[in-house]
Amino acid sequence: MHTMWKGSISFGLINVPVRMYKATESQSVRFRQLHKACKTPIQYQKTCPTCDIEVKAEDIVKGFEYAKGQFVVIEDDELESLNHERSQTLDIVHFTDAHEIDPVYYDNTYYLAPEQTGRKAYALLAQALGDTHKIAVARTVLRANEAMACIRMSDGVLIMQTLFWPNEVRSTSELPFVHQAPDVAEEELDMAVKLIQQLSKPFDPAQFKDERKDAVERLVEQKLAHMETTGEVEKPAAATADVISLMDALQKSIQMTKAEPLKGKGRKKKTS
Repeated sequence: MHTMWKGSISFGLINVPVRMYKATESQSVRFRQLHKACKTPIQYQKTCPTCDIEVKAEDIVKGFEYAKGQFVVIEDDELESLNHERSQTLDIVHFTDAHEIDPVYYDNTYYLAPEQTGRKAYALLAQALGDTHKIAVARTVLRANEAMACIRMSDGVLIMQTLFWPNEVRSTSELPFVHQAPDVAEEELDMAVKLIQQLSKPFDPAQFKDERKDAVERLVEQKLAHMETTGEVEKPAAATADVISLMDALQKSIQMTKAEPLKGKGRKKKTS
């Protein structure tokens, strides 16, 4: 894992030196946009529609749109003067029960691992959080921005989750029909509760699969198998879950080479 931040957790007079790692990563299938005619990846250029020219990086400035089509320019040095210095500590403000924080506030999740010199203090904090069933509410500075976060323990690992600021969480007051719910009959409620109880069991994420991702990967493998790739150089062997032997890959490469005319030599392919 790549270390994203290192510093220490501070609570009371105790400092726990830690490193921070991203806890999640997207596994969605990514596609490139290609020119349909020649299958070349599309490039994007920054242009000015008024001047009708391509704009270089050094000619681009930041602007805040205070009214429709009206901007105030903010210079980089002006922004830098407002930035907080990168913090080297996660300052625990207080501890609370997990249910006190609505999950809607959770943003990004990170693992915290101890430095060699902080293993005992790390274990102490992790065990104390586990025994008290509490989570820590902390403040820090990440990428020059002040951040609110919580720290909890799971299976002996300290997990930090950044939190949205209160003004970033939308109110539910404008949701239609939610706050004017019709009366529910007691018999209907009893049946709903019974159904929930019958369908209740421990959560096991391994039971769930991204079926569309699997279907897309199978489609890609099928197209590779039929040599319907979009690049100029055909791949001799499609990447599959099975290990393809080196001999098979060499034989397929030789067959592909024989099937294509020689380029740039002025020779024609021999016919049998």
